[in-house]
Amino acid sequence: MKTTVFGSGGWGTAVAMLLNGNGYDVTLWSKFEDEVERIKKTRKTPLLGGVKIPREIIVTSDMNEAISGARAAVIAVPSFALRETVTNLAGKPDEECIIICMSKGIETDTASLFTSILKEILGEDTPIAAVSGPTHAEEVSRRIPTACVAASEDITVALRVQNLLMNEYLRVYTSNDVVGVELGAALKNVIALSAGICAGLGGGDNTMAMLLTRGLAEIAELCVKMGGRKETLAGLAGLGDLLVTCMSNHSRNRRAGLYIGQGLTAKEAMNKVGAVVEGYYAAKAAKALAEKMDTDMPICLETYRVLYEDKNPQEAISDLMSRSRRSEQTTGEETWVT
Repeated sequence: MKTTVFGSGGWGTAVAMLLNGNGYDVTLWSKFEDEVERIKKTRKTPLLGGVKIPREIIVTSDMNEAISGARAAVIAVPSFALRETVTNLAGKPDEECIIICMSKGIETDTASLFTSILKEILGEDTPIAAVSGPTHAEEVSRRIPTACVAASEDITVALRVQNLLMNEYLRVYTSNDVVGVELGAALKNVIALSAGICAGLGGGDNTMAMLLTRGLAEIAELCVKMGGRKETLAGLAGLGDLLVTCMSNHSRNRRAGLYIGQGLTAKEAMNKVGAVVEGYYAAKAAKALAEKMDTDMPICLETYRVLYEDKNPQEAISDLMSRSRRSEQTTGEETWVT
């Protein structure tokens, strides 16, 4: 069976290698011809270190060649390139071809979830799933034990994706909570940026635990308002992805935040990372969603202000710590009687 991966970054390449190992005929698509030629020549990508890309994987920049005859198409492009890629893909997949969104993010201009964009462009009847979880490409490419969640409104589609991806080193669970899985995937990047900022400012373990816990609470509150389930955020697509992205040295978002906490501007930090930092784009979308859904998301908002309004990171921490008193179990602010 032919499967195609759109996006030849670290994650897309790791997924292509996984599918190849599962016995499928795999095509890896890149928008850039020079990148295609480099991969063909070296069978490597600098984003995965010294891992070799199997020669059985076909690499191309021709979208028609890539999608022709594919029974499953993985979307693994950066968030800012998703709409353009899918628009160019419209009308090309076979009717039975499953579209699997492995890009993590929210569209910046519209604050739309990616599966909503896929439905808008490819059609409501297109079989679509979103896959997320604590899945660093560097580790998946080296076959280090990993788990993730495949979510679709049609559980039979989620089961098909589970069968496609699951093997001895990738365990795949299923869910029908697409909203929860997608929000967890996108917004944990914002919290990871703030975690890096706190680390750069000298925050300790207590600080990190506070940040991750309250950050997850913000995402969960928004999730429920958008029709998702809070329990999804306690699973792999929420807590699991949040932990690995906030604490791992592989995390670009954490590294970018660390540089900001150490004194670089947001632009300087992004340039120093040298690759796409998804949390930068997700922070703008998070602010838009919080306002649209009337949801209190102070960590995401302060991160946005640091990234886009040049707010001093130490001032952002101080403002978070001096917010009015409240109960942990309720929403909204409360004044405590003393």
